[in-house]
Amino acid sequence: MALSRAVGRLIGVRRHVVDPGGGGTPRVPRPTRAMVVGGGIAGMSAAVVLAERGVAVTVLEAAPALGGRLGAWPEELPDGTRRNEHGFHAFFRQYYNWRSILRRVDPALGFLKPVPGYPVLSADWPAEEFGRLPSAPPANLLALLLRSPSLRLADLRVMDRDAALPLLAYDPVSTWAEFDERTADELLASLRLPDRARAMLFEVFSHSFFNHEAEMSAAEMIAQFHFYLLGNPEGLAFDAPDEDYAMAIWAPLTRHLRRHGGQVHTGVTVTRLDRAADGWRVNTADGASHDAGHVVLAVDPPALARLVAASPDLVEAAPRLVARMPAFGRPGPPYAVARYWLDGDVRPDRAVFSGVSRQPTLDSVTLYHRLAVEPRRWAERTGGAVVELHAYACEPDVPAAELAERMRVELTALWPEAAGLQVRALRARVEARAPAFPPGSHPDRPGVRTEVKGLYLAGDGIRTEFPSALMERSAATGILAANHILRAEGAAAEPLLSVRPRGLLAR
Repeated sequence: MALSRAVGRLIGVRRHVVDPGGGGTPRVPRPTRAMVVGGGIAGMSAAVVLAERGVAVTVLEAAPALGGRLGAWPEELPDGTRRNEHGFHAFFRQYYNWRSILRRVDPALGFLKPVPGYPVLSADWPAEEFGRLPSAPPANLLALLLRSPSLRLADLRVMDRDAALPLLAYDPVSTWAEFDERTADELLASLRLPDRARAMLFEVFSHSFFNHEAEMSAAEMIAQFHFYLLGNPEGLAFDAPDEDYAMAIWAPLTRHLRRHGGQVHTGVTVTRLDRAADGWRVNTADGASHDAGHVVLAVDPPALARLVAASPDLVEAAPRLVARMPAFGRPGPPYAVARYWLDGDVRPDRAVFSGVSRQPTLDSVTLYHRLAVEPRRWAERTGGAVVELHAYACEPDVPAAELAERMRVELTALWPEAAGLQVRALRARVEARAPAFPPGSHPDRPGVRTEVKGLYLAGDGIRTEFPSALMERSAATGILAANHILRAEGAAAEPLLSVRPRGLLAR
């Protein structure tokens, strides 16, 4: 592992500074007010940075709890109240900016525990293990090729190596120019991979971004292949909180924000933005309004599109933003999460987290009673198990309970012992709020800065000029939005980090 990192550093596989900050006063030199619409990762990242630099910042979140797709809340179960969450998320170690925000409340990140192993399960083939690869490229790629049961040396001879080179040559300009119009499915087909290798090594990967490969830009898949495997020195190993997200993240970050003078309000829906004399007026469903010089819109794509459409002043002030919203506001396919409280456990050798390949609905399995404190205590007391099943990109217009049952049945094909377990409680939901990355969408994907002064966007669907994804893209765009505000007001910005900006073979 140490040798892998050393070789990686020699060829430039290390964390890179994409914004050094600096260039201004430590705190804003004059009174500055900002409103942040959305209390998920992006919004809270922006608000934390702004509050620490002296900006009077207020966060307005429409939901009863913070977190967005990283939310958590109490659920009434037959044996009492338990905490439930929106769905498992892997905290990869190259999430430099998100981890920087989290260190505000836990400098050692002690609440994040390593998740051992990273198997991909299939009903047709033996599991593929990603968790034990060397940490940095090119050693991790070589080890994958040598160890993988899904890709043999004979397969490499028939593989189209020229078609595979773009995976190693990510470039923030040429990759999008050449591959954004193609689908990830077309790119994978051009590789001429064996079906097993395609299913176990690539399809699981593309589903992790809440998109079907037939509807996802090939350039986006290349960018994420680079971000997660070939551009960082941390590898595919990841961590997860040992408490629910509300306890581990959102409550401490809220306290931190308030200590720095910030405000957080949940259950407040923003309905419209109006231009004001000194910036913007943010109107809410309860009839209140808030004036601020700067506004960060950190909401999911459908909510952003609705808010922009409901704000007549933006038609004149931000015509390009308004024109982009109908396409951008269409989310990716629905995703489903089902958490089961069961009367018994699966085999002790089952991994805490497993990806799933080629099941009709099921994409991942998480054993929460082997991961987090409260589910572990419940399992110890009852002899049961807490199992979360997740579908990242599922069939539309299917009720959550039906999707949950489909996933449970599919699990029994992978883990036969699960068939004999009785359900004590089930909480299931299906939503469609994740961003879509369809072919050809990159040129019109909005970035953090809009064409109108004082209005910024943040979230995992917002474009960045450096590699990022999922939680890290949310945090990075939130910090970028805060940096634009800080520099506009004469204050130093927050340093921003990235994995290697270009691929190993990029010219």
